[in-house]
Amino acid sequence: MGGEKPGAVVLRAAVYPGTFDPVTSGHIDIIRRAARICDRLIVGVAKNAGKGPLFSLDERVALLSAEVLLLPECDRITVVPFEGLLINFAVEHGAAQIVRGLRAVSDFEYEFQMAGMNSKLNPAIETVFLMAADGQQFVSSRFVKEIGKLGGDISRFVSPRIEAALQQRFAEQEED
Repeated sequence: MGGEKPGAVVLRAAVYPGTFDPVTSGHIDIIRRAARICDRLIVGVAKNAGKGPLFSLDERVALLSAEVLLLPECDRITVVPFEGLLINFAVEHGAAQIVRGLRAVSDFEYEFQMAGMNSKLNPAIETVFLMAADGQQFVSSRFVKEIGKLGGDISRFVSPRIEAALQQRFAEQEED
């Protein structure tokens, strides 16, 4: 490729951004699959205070990092907090790709517009879309939080660690 020296190893990095409030089985599925299409995956946990996250940025990074450590691909995955423009975050980490998960057609319109804008900001960085795996299309952090807060069974959508963290947070909120 291009002006690379013969025998040089070129690592292809990708960024998978999200709020991960909380991280779900759908997110983990995308992380595992994204790690297969790049040499190094940087999972960017967005500050995104506008969404009014249940967990702080540090808590979301810690929870997601613990989940990633359980993956066979964990040695090639880094979890990093970020704020600001995603395209700048990708450049800072040497990423050639931005990975986005799509659950439904409704996701596509927003993601398509975002990919177009990112391409205008930096045409060297490609956006790669991964479709949600069968059985994951309906899983969203928002639904998991709503179901969990109302006492529903969320064990199929999150790991036991995340379920416990959610239950603890809901109990803390009831005390306030």
